[in-house]
Amino acid sequence: MKPPLAFRSPVARAIVMTAGVAALTFSSRVEIPVEPVPFTLQTLAVLLTGALLGWRLGALTVLIWLALGALGLPVFSGGAGGWQRFLGPTAGYLAGFPLAALAMGWLTQQGWNGRKPVHAFVAALIGHAICLIPGALWLSTSVGRHAAIQDGLLPFLPGAILKSLAVAVILMIVTRRR
Repeated sequence: MKPPLAFRSPVARAIVMTAGVAALTFSSRVEIPVEPVPFTLQTLAVLLTGALLGWRLGALTVLIWLALGALGLPVFSGGAGGWQRFLGPTAGYLAGFPLAALAMGWLTQQGWNGRKPVHAFVAALIGHAICLIPGALWLSTSVGRHAAIQDGLLPFLPGAILKSLAVAVILMIVTRRR
């Protein structure tokens, strides 16, 4: 099964990947700065990147975005960049992003897409879990297990549900227009 956006042209693929990186960068700028992990729209962008580009291209796009951030470009939350982000409290979430894009892209290609909105919603919840669980696990190494659950997992669950709903609606709209 093809990804939702099948590309015949390498130029079109490059343009869409660039747009994906731009969307990921923008999503990190929309934040509510709380400690130790800010609320952002990054998981929404990561999941849509995987769903719209497919598992290979979606994961690759997220990896390129992470590499740009590691090189120092200000693409992470708060306009931060640099390899140090991969050692800080948000490193586990960053590590989960390409895996979440991969899983979301794969599930979408298996039919968990806008034609089946409930499946798309569940796929997005799975993608959020793939981000939140390693994020909380990594965070627990610096703040302890209880604090990681209290500060790095539970507060993000309502947002994960809302963003998963948004992913399902967006995929439904994209699917109907094709």
